[in-house]
Amino acid sequence: MLGWALLALAFIDWRHLRLPDAITLPLLPLGLLVAFLSAPETFWDHAIGAALGLLFFFTVRVAYFKMRGREGLGLGDVKLLGSAGAWVGWMGLPWVVLIAAFAALTATALQSIGGSELSAAKKVPFGVYLAAGTWLVWLYGPLALVQ
Repeated sequence: MLGWALLALAFIDWRHLRLPDAITLPLLPLGLLVAFLSAPETFWDHAIGAALGLLFFFTVRVAYFKMRGREGLGLGDVKLLGSAGAWVGWMGLPWVVLIAAFAALTATALQSIGGSELSAAKKVPFGVYLAAGTWLVWLYGPLALVQ
């Protein structure tokens, strides 16, 4: 179900630059429920992940608005990262953001090379990349740099 929801969110964000609450909001409690039922000992890691995801992107959103005077990150992205934290836990969140940022920068650079206009005002459907990062980290787990 997570995969289908992320696929739907990615498609909707790509086409309409929106992440509907009807899909993003249920993912958060559902992720916590799955964590509790599958591995109750990790529940708090997932709950902390959900809270940190919401808090981190909300803070980035507010800071960007204060610095630039315009919205740079939508509330849908905030809710999606909170939901991602519920599914992958707090240790997976940095990897979700890293994968999403790298994919978004790569795609934008390739579009620019292909002749697409690149400007600071261009809107990027970041939910597409957050969905991909969430799916990869949920499937394979966070990358362990030190073992």
